[in-house]
Amino acid sequence: MSGEIGQSVSRRDGPAKVTGAARYAADTPAAGAVHAVIVPATRPKARIAAIDLDRASAAAGVIGIFTHENAPRFGKVTVVLAEDNLPPLQGDRVLYEGQPVALLVAETLEQATEAARLLRVSYDEEPFDADFHADPDRAEPVTEFFGLPLDTAWGDVAAARQEADATMETTYVTADRHHNPIEPGAILAVWQDGQLTVHDSTQGVAEERDALAQALGLDPAQVRVRNDFIGGSFGAKLWGLPHQLLAAMAARELERPVKLVLTRAQSYTAWGYQSATRQTVALSARADGSLTGLHHDVVAAGAFIGHYIEAAGWDTPAMYATPSFKISHRRRRLDRASPSAMRSPFGGVGLVPVEIAMDELADRLGLDPLDLRLRNYAETYPADGRPFSSKRLRECYAEGARRFGWSGRSGAPRSMRDGRDLIGWGMATAVLRAFRFPAAARAGIGRDGRVLVETASHDVGQGLSTILRQIAADTLGVAVEHVDLAIADTTLPRTTFTGGSSTSMSVGSAVQAAATALKEKLIEAGANGPEGYAGTLARLGVERLSADGEWAPDDGAATPPIFSFGAVFAEVRVDRDIPIPRVGRIVGVYDAGRILNPKTARSQMTGGIIWGIGQALLERSEMDTRLGRFLSKNLAGTLIPVNADVGEIDVAFVEAPDPHASPLGARGIGELGAIGIGAAIANAVFHATGVRVRELPIRPEHLMG
Repeated sequence: MSGEIGQSVSRRDGPAKVTGAARYAADTPAAGAVHAVIVPATRPKARIAAIDLDRASAAAGVIGIFTHENAPRFGKVTVVLAEDNLPPLQGDRVLYEGQPVALLVAETLEQATEAARLLRVSYDEEPFDADFHADPDRAEPVTEFFGLPLDTAWGDVAAARQEADATMETTYVTADRHHNPIEPGAILAVWQDGQLTVHDSTQGVAEERDALAQALGLDPAQVRVRNDFIGGSFGAKLWGLPHQLLAAMAARELERPVKLVLTRAQSYTAWGYQSATRQTVALSARADGSLTGLHHDVVAAGAFIGHYIEAAGWDTPAMYATPSFKISHRRRRLDRASPSAMRSPFGGVGLVPVEIAMDELADRLGLDPLDLRLRNYAETYPADGRPFSSKRLRECYAEGARRFGWSGRSGAPRSMRDGRDLIGWGMATAVLRAFRFPAAARAGIGRDGRVLVETASHDVGQGLSTILRQIAADTLGVAVEHVDLAIADTTLPRTTFTGGSSTSMSVGSAVQAAATALKEKLIEAGANGPEGYAGTLARLGVERLSADGEWAPDDGAATPPIFSFGAVFAEVRVDRDIPIPRVGRIVGVYDAGRILNPKTARSQMTGGIIWGIGQALLERSEMDTRLGRFLSKNLAGTLIPVNADVGEIDVAFVEAPDPHASPLGARGIGELGAIGIGAAIANAVFHATGVRVRELPIRPEHLMG
């Protein structure tokens, strides 16, 4: 073994990105390419009464105009998540503001944009409902998502409340938020000789291929989807999205390569968002702080199209030891575009109220917030008593408290000051369930000694293109500099989409399996260590030797509950007269199994923490409920964290390989860094000011008066 796993290897894709050599989907050239522009609906609910094409058709450079009156019919798409998206241009019904109502195709982007401006759409408007906070009783129960049960219960929470020494029940609100990656959705679709080739900024080339094939009535073998780089995604760039279907359809109909790039405003309705929630948490406890009951009720904003729900309570059962528990989910359907997964879905939203509620309970009982969590530490999975696959959360608490200096915290709110600043210290727990999916990979070596790893997975910025090289290098005993990588192409061994913090576990294990199989072939052929690989190929008379590898999770009854954990500590400063919370520092200590690359892992956690700062203090997509549309659909009117909003960040890991999670012993971390941050900051704001805010993001008006 060369020991490449566990080393802080710099990102292998870094030079291409910082020098501008990286080619993204919108940069991909194609001879004779034309440009498409979407015309979005300006009403949230209506019927299209008429479309005036005259001025647009006469505009310079226009090649084609597609509306619901002339667009071909799409086939039924059954790919998971893609089925939630409304197929574009299939009828006169408008079901959300921003829905595509026409597609303009012209020789240049400027010509297509001008023609789209000239097109006129008349609507017969209908009453709509876009106000999540109005009439909450209209929410409907939802009991499963992705085919998995949402709700869990054990014991009797009502009886626990009657017998408790202390109880509390409070409602918390989180906001609609949008992904806003630097790169907007971009696609180049090429139809040639009955084959569709798509260059797309997507997180799932295989799923997009299947969705396009179903929609266009093609055999999947007729469709190839690929990309070289993705300029950020965070859950936005999944598959079967309207702009993907439109570009592919137009390329086939016009028999010209079609390039379609979403505007920033269009990205606010084209690929979903993180939906707002109203969550009620009821806790009951004995005088010593031991919980007797926890009830978590989630109401999430949804849409009349699709079935997506923010499964905010999914991770709550893993949090604390309690003899009675209940989690329930409801969806409030609205006349909006469908929400979607956004870092960090589920626990990133749902643990905000749970962890603020635990802080409130600690204050009510006169306990230190960390002590309360330790008194309710779950040694086994509370739902059924099974041992966790691995859990080092207690060590995370201890190390985080030490690094932060938690023992120096003064318990009373408004008791810590520095000049004009009120100082607040807060903490929270982070929990992330392990999502694992089947994956395949290929490893090959040539006479020059260079190794090539091939797999259809994606590097969405998390460092995967470096980690996969490390895994292959470590297995084969070669230097990571001698490993090349081909990814994100449906001609390569299939993997599941990149998401859910699943890729290092799933695809990494497949790469390890492929590299192991290749090593065994080389040894059987007489190779005596890595220095003999090239000579072995020469003796065999072959230019290249390859081996395939696969991995799939065993999710049978014997598989223990698999979660990653973390402890987050935050310091905020609030001017006593100008109540704008500022994050001074954050310490996060995490248990995520084996850390494959400490450098990229620390970068992932840092990015997640900054994401959590945005959730806590800045990010809120405002909905104009009178017009049924999001406001400020641009980066100028959207508050996201910048350097001035981010204080000192200290990240550490309590490393312990988890063989149940994956053969590598690694678990996922991509979503973990953003979990717990919002609650820790909210708790710190209370400690600083004495004002308990139960709505994120926290705004100055919450702290005034």
